[in-house]
Parts: sequence; structure tokens; C-alpha cells
Amino acid sequence: MPYLDHKLQAGQRSVACAVITCSDTRTHDNDESGLLIRTLLAQLTARTDIHAIILNGGTGVSRRDTTYDTLAGMLEKTLPGFSELFRMLSYEQVGSAAMLSRATAGTYRGAVVVSVPGSPKAVALAWEKLIEPELAHLAWEVGR
Repeated sequence: MPYLDHKLQAGQRSVACAVITCSDTRTHDNDESGLLIRTLLAQLTARTDIHAIILNGGTGVSRRDTTYDTLAGMLEKTLPGFSELFRMLSYEQVGSAAMLSRATAGTYRGAVVVSVPGSPKAVALAWEKLIEPELAHLAWEVGR
């Protein structure tokens, strides 16, 4: 089936998402990136069954950044294209520092898992250019 047929079959269906902030410096009150993700998701029709998990934070290379390391061993299938495209788009914003990002995506137990850096600009970039345009399609593919 061609790509566009798959997107048409996936339709504009709603995808219930969980948001997890991975940080030792953020709380519910000061988590700008988590709030941004929740705000963006609120614009979509919500569902009660979780088909996607969006993690923000902990994707860098400092000793405390362990999100990627934790996910790498758990993901059943990886989506290397997400990481590649995110760093390419990020390069346009932050230059060579984009190589420090270990943003990743894949599947785990029937859900789409996306991990993005904790900066609001990185969250907005990942959402607008990669996650939102393909979220329904990804969830449909994983669930079929």
C-alpha cells in the first residue's frame, strides 16, 4: 500500500497520549516543555486508551541524561528516521550543538514512544515538524 493510502486509512483519528517529563530539575509547576506538550495535545481530540507516550528531557550527554539509555533497551522497534530528521531540523536552529541530542522514537507494547529534549523550542520543533504530522499514522501502523 502506498504511503498516502496508509495516511488516508489512519485518517485524522485521535490518539491518546501520555506525557512524561524526565528531569531532576523540573516540577509540575516549572515544566514548560511538559506544559507545551500537554497544550498541543489538548488541541487534538482526546481518547482514554494510550497509544503514544511522549517523553521530554534527559536526551543530552551529561551524566544525568539517562532517558535515551533507558529507552534504548526497552524499545521493541526503533524509528531511526525520527532521530535523524530531528537532528537535521535542529541543526537549522542550533547549529552543530544538534549532534548532542539523543532524541529517539520507537514502539513499546503496542504504543508509539517519542523522546525529545526538554527545551520548549525542541519540543515545538519535534511536534510541528515530526510528531503531529505522523502521530495518527504511527498509532494506526503500530495497532494494526
